[in-house]
Amino acid sequence: SFFWLVSVLFSSLVWFISVQVSNRDDAVLQYGLLIFGAAVSVLLQEAFRYAYYRLLKKADEGLATISEDGRSPISIQQMAYVSGFSFGIISGVFSVINILADAVGPGIVGVHGDSQYYFLTSAFLTMAIVFLHTFWGIIFFAACEKRKPFHIVGVVVSHLITSGLTFLNPWYEASLIPIYIITLGMGVWAFVAAGGNHHNIRKCLACAQ
Repeated sequence: SFFWLVSVLFSSLVWFISVQVSNRDDAVLQYGLLIFGAAVSVLLQEAFRYAYYRLLKKADEGLATISEDGRSPISIQQMAYVSGFSFGIISGVFSVINILADAVGPGIVGVHGDSQYYFLTSAFLTMAIVFLHTFWGIIFFAACEKRKPFHIVGVVVSHLITSGLTFLNPWYEASLIPIYIITLGMGVWAFVAAGGNHHNIRKCLACAQ
């Protein structure tokens, strides 16, 4: 979570400086800078994900050194899951905290013709982001372990697309549906990247070891 917060801090600084040196009266330019800031935020989040992976690898080597059997007590898959889930939780908190503040009032959602489903769609979007970060963490760590750079590129591209789709709001059908399709695809990919297959599913359903 701390690594995610640092990445957002740096991306917000980049966006803030770009706004200060630009023409604030140009609405089109400011909207473009907002998109630019979101893209920078995604790239920095993935850069810090890699930095955290490198840090965990060093820690894993240290744990293996001091263990009795020479093996780390925590697998890289477990680290990937916890890392991705932490990224997702803190990202979800930041996504929903301003929305919850608006929910306190004053005012009623939709009174000026805006969508009445703002809070509901925001909740579903936040849930998707939490899942996506978890899946991205698993895929990213597995790609680093197996040295598959194209899989890392796939994570970054899907993250950029997901972030870009949020700019379609309040046209929620155009953003939420594709994001959940991406979430489903990333979930399947993460399952395979973690070593899952149809035999594992059959064993799970049969409660077999």
